[in-house]
Amino acid sequence: MSHAALPPKARPALDVVIVNWNAGPLLRVCLDSLAAAESALGETLPLRAVIVDNASCDGSLQGLPQMRHGPEVIANSDNRGFGRACNAGAACGDAPAILFLNPDARVSPASLVGAYAALMADAGTGIVGAQLVDEAGAVQRSCARRPTTRSLIGQALFLDRALPRLLPPHFMTDWDHGEDRAVDQVMGAFLMIRRSVFTALGGFDERFFVYYEDVDLCARAWAAGLAVRHLSGVSVRHEGQGTTRTAKAHRLACFLESQIRYAAKHQGRTTAFALVVMAFGAQVPLRLIQALARRSVHEAAEVLRGASQLARALPGLLRAIGHPAAP
Repeated sequence: MSHAALPPKARPALDVVIVNWNAGPLLRVCLDSLAAAESALGETLPLRAVIVDNASCDGSLQGLPQMRHGPEVIANSDNRGFGRACNAGAACGDAPAILFLNPDARVSPASLVGAYAALMADAGTGIVGAQLVDEAGAVQRSCARRPTTRSLIGQALFLDRALPRLLPPHFMTDWDHGEDRAVDQVMGAFLMIRRSVFTALGGFDERFFVYYEDVDLCARAWAAGLAVRHLSGVSVRHEGQGTTRTAKAHRLACFLESQIRYAAKHQGRTTAFALVVMAFGAQVPLRLIQALARRSVHEAAEVLRGASQLARALPGLLRAIGHPAAP
């Protein structure tokens, strides 16, 4: 059915929330894929697109492709983080399902219909994720294991890299992602969730600026008795690190801080305090050694800048460790 054939008041069945931060042309390509899917699907799966922009300065909001429902744009005056932006975007709609989609991803009509059908067909499933593939068509290892005290400590010491058989890494790199199955976590690059579940869980925990917010959401879904499923038959193109590749220091600081916040919330203060010590006593030094071994002065400087950013956030982070309450 053509785009023009949709009834004027068709209620969207799926709200698509895209958080943008200097994504440049990637955002337009992502929206092109959504607009094409909307036109192809018609009444089969009416879509609404919402873009939440975290104070981009690259002109990425200019010349956006138009859709029948959107894209609605929320332009924040400052960068408010991924989880907070996702919550704001989700609040704009009322469709029974929400897709959180990264701007460096490209969807197809089949991927949207397949994920939506799988999610809504089983009341015991709260979240689904797609098989992410790169530009060459290679499957990305996007599903992850739920962190434990042992795994968080081991990863901080890089033991998951040195001894992967004894301490499996966070991402399930040992599995080819070639089958549909329940997993601990699917990546937030393509995460579809029932709105009723999202509301019941209180949305993303906004204390995670970026990283681990999807880990936390999936962990809370499992705790509520709902499955998180990987759909191998639903394929989505994903570039990966499309908006954070040029912000390595900021990315490192946010990753370490979110890891500590996750530990405080799910594993307790002792584990969180241990990760603070290991961030400066192990993770930063080991990353610095790796950079110098590669003779990358720029990378080493980024590691030091990331450590400096984390140090500036430390007072507030230590206070947060003392109050790791829900959501």
